[in-house]
Amino acid sequence: MSESSNVPNEQPASSEATAIVEGSSTSGRTGDDVRESDSNEPPAFKVYKPTSGSSILPTDLPDSYFEPTALDLKLAQSQLSSRTQALTNAPLQLRTTREAAEKAKKERWPNTKIRVRFTDRTQLEKVFPSTDKIKSIYAFVRSSLREDVKPIKFILYQPPHRDLKVSDLKVKNLTLAELELAPSSVLLVRFEDESLNGSDVPAPLASNVLALAESLPAPPSQEDDSSSASPSATNKGGKTLGSGSAAGGKKMPKWLKIGKK
Repeated sequence: MSESSNVPNEQPASSEATAIVEGSSTSGRTGDDVRESDSNEPPAFKVYKPTSGSSILPTDLPDSYFEPTALDLKLAQSQLSSRTQALTNAPLQLRTTREAAEKAKKERWPNTKIRVRFTDRTQLEKVFPSTDKIKSIYAFVRSSLREDVKPIKFILYQPPHRDLKVSDLKVKNLTLAELELAPSSVLLVRFEDESLNGSDVPAPLASNVLALAESLPAPPSQEDDSSSASPSATNKGGKTLGSGSAAGGKKMPKWLKIGKK
């Protein structure tokens, strides 16, 4: 829980929320908080450079890649059954049961990793206590902006249409865990000034923040995933379960065959 001490403008809460909603400049304190990362201590947050389109788009995959295996179908059916049962029993849960479930969730995820993505795909990453409110993330983002951009209002949101506004009472009074942002989430930024929202517009971050930028860790390659596939996913003939019939004719996905039984 010591992470909360690294969040800029944590106090006072009421004045911080007002400053964010009204778009007033808070550079007097927040700028100093960001500049503390220039000391010998490692910064309490990370900055990732924009990723190129070529590194995001996967290579062409064979049709067999999209055919679910028997294990995939079994897992999907199990998840569907569990979700249906949970929805059916939800109205019957006692208050103490619900509170126990919430407590278990908080103990499992005491911290929440947040990545804030700008339109050019530059990303800020910071870990917050799951008991923090959304205003802590707003304060962190605002403190990382250039001085001329700090007074401009912005909204953090999740696509497609979930705005996490500090002015929304259904949002501002809930913790990050209650907002279902734990254990990790990606939030996008939308500025009130549309000229800052273009995909070709560099993220308006302070120079000392941009100086910390590093490359985003590369995801595991397709070859690594295929080489580490479980041997239980193949039958005695070496053929992957769930793949189509013999070559030559049009293949029918196995999940469709199962659905017709």
